[in-house]
Amino acid sequence: MSEPLPLLTTPPPERRDAARNREALLRAAAELIEGCDARAVTMDAVAARAGVGKGTVFRRFGSREGLMAALLDQAEADWQQAVLSGPPPLGPGAPAMDRLLAFGASRTRLHLQQAALIEAAGQVWRTNYAVAGFASMHVRYLLRELGVQGDLAYLATALNGALAVPVLQQQLEAEGLSEAQVVGGWQELARRVTAVRD
Repeated sequence: MSEPLPLLTTPPPERRDAARNREALLRAAAELIEGCDARAVTMDAVAARAGVGKGTVFRRFGSREGLMAALLDQAEADWQQAVLSGPPPLGPGAPAMDRLLAFGASRTRLHLQQAALIEAAGQVWRTNYAVAGFASMHVRYLLRELGVQGDLAYLATALNGALAVPVLQQQLEAEGLSEAQVVGGWQELARRVTAVRD
């Protein structure tokens, strides 16, 4: 790629006890979410399950939204790594069109799996520009590889916008589409943008 992708930043090294608390809190939050819905998980419940005071949770993550965003970070980092160095077609080694179609399918699945958590992370996650920047730059790179002309930044933003959780939920819940239909629709959009036909 000609321009580096903005990966999620790695936090500075933590004290051992702080790192232990962070891991315990994230594990506790993940376990609680598995048993119910992210919207029902409180800071009190996370603190109690992790065996720390509620103040520790707030000091470590700042807010409930910050805690939920921290939970999303690992899934996002794993997904970004798969894009950069995982097996094709999502990772390198496949033709650009195959990679673009795999990107849309993979991003759709990730967003649907994480929808409640993304909602719970609220503004903290919505303003995580490294996440949006990575996805946008990757799509822009693939569009360039495919020889697409025009405003690639705008086209990449439009393609990624169609994968936003509210858009996916509208299609699934209000319009009654299946996940396969949603993925197929996005892939048709990608083919039209790139002028690639089957």
